Amino acid sequence: MRIIIGDATNPIGDGNKIIAHICNDIGGWGEGFVLSISKRWIKPQEAYLEWFNLKENFILGEVQFVHVEKEITVANMIAQKDVKHLNGVPPIRYDALEKCLEKVADFALQNSSSVHMPRIGCGLAGGKWEKVEFVIKQTLLNVGIKVFVYDLK
Repeated sequence: MRIIIGDATNPIGDGNKIIAHICNDIGGWGEGFVLSISKRWIKPQEAYLEWFNLKENFILGEVQFVHVEKEITVANMIAQKDVKHLNGVPPIRYDALEKCLEKVADFALQNSSSVHMPRIGCGLAGGKWEKVEFVIKQTLLNVGIKVFVYDLK
């Protein structure tokens, strides 16, 4: 896993790339990293909202893959319960994140893709990087997928 200073919506390297990010399970798209995605491409937001409205398999642990340009696919991962802390529990759901990243790993292996992301789950979702990093190691790194994590500064 490489930590890079940069923008995850402008992934480095050659070949197929997946930009993975966490979405909530209530159809909310308007804060956090999704704003950076929407500035670059409208398709991930449109697809997410359509998925939410259809209510077909729109549950924690599911992933929607949206092809946005040559060699770039955005993975909308449902791994956040609501958007608020409830009784001191942050919105991130690590078990759902693990399921999502397992699906991302399968997609990455089938498409010979690297995976690019901000520090998922550690902003508005309230997660701890140590826990997220552990899940990334278990699901992506352990099967040989190259992972790039982007920090803006």
